[in-house]
Amino acid sequence: MPPTFLVSRPDAIGDVVLTLPVAGRLRQLFPGCRVVLVGRSYTAAVAAACPWVDEFLDLDELLTLSEPTQVMRLRAYDAAAIIHVFPHRKLAQLALQAAIPLRIGTRNRWWHWLTCNRLVALSRRHSPLHEAQLNLQLLTPLAPAAVPLALPAVAELVRLEPAVPLRPALRQLLDARRAGQLNVVLHPRSRGSAREWGLANFGELARLLHAAGHRVLMSGTASEGEELAGWLREYADFITADLTGQLELPEFIALLAAADGIVAGSTGPLHLAAALGRHALGLYPPIRPMHPGRWAPLGPRAEYLVFDRPACQDCRARPVACACIRAIGPATVAARVAVWR
Repeated sequence: MPPTFLVSRPDAIGDVVLTLPVAGRLRQLFPGCRVVLVGRSYTAAVAAACPWVDEFLDLDELLTLSEPTQVMRLRAYDAAAIIHVFPHRKLAQLALQAAIPLRIGTRNRWWHWLTCNRLVALSRRHSPLHEAQLNLQLLTPLAPAAVPLALPAVAELVRLEPAVPLRPALRQLLDARRAGQLNVVLHPRSRGSAREWGLANFGELARLLHAAGHRVLMSGTASEGEELAGWLREYADFITADLTGQLELPEFIALLAAADGIVAGSTGPLHLAAALGRHALGLYPPIRPMHPGRWAPLGPRAEYLVFDRPACQDCRARPVACACIRAIGPATVAARVAVWR
């Protein structure tokens, strides 16, 4: 019987998207295998949209159960291995208690020395590899030939397909464009996960895209929509639709799949659009480890812009904003969007 593998990545949406090559590579190496993605509740829609993932195990839900039940739930998968792509101490302990035969983790967490029986030497911060390539290193104990893969081959394993249809009103909104118009999603916020390009820049980009005849769709969470209410009113003449807070993740994925592309920082929506095969233009600082060499979107129409200068120490001191990313001009971004087709 083909084996079952648990792939654990209980963190943010973009990180989960860049873990999808692990699931895809397992399918290549072990034809017919079953892949279960272990993640946080809010990433379930990513698993549902990935053709490489057979099932999603909600870690948040699992941890509400009694510990004996948690262990039984893990044991019921009869998994050949669990790959801790992102370390989670409690899950590592549960996998040990469930007697999963092969438990793979990095050497960087002391509790992996107590709970895992295969340890991989992996230093992410100073590595020249992309995050998706680094994730694949965790497959070495299963199949030494699994890595390395060149980035283009890894990118082919970053794939999503909408699991739900787009509601008719949104489909009509997107279909209302004229010949030559683009539906461009702008996602200005990052929820602190990435350096931000700035509202002034996004506002000017919206004006430039509108002047070029394109249609601008604003995206973000409900709280971001409330925070940006004044800014959205200021630029309302250039915005076709404000969709902040209106879409749950499954339908947001469907929206990205139906739009022409997105402009965003290194955020989950950028990586989702890239994996869906849409245009995905990422805006990045040059500072390590946030630079595009590590976090660039992967997909057939993915691209990025980064200000061409050595990263400065001022950028390191600022948690979200930095001068380097904000030096990317809106006209430069608009020119990249202009060639999308």
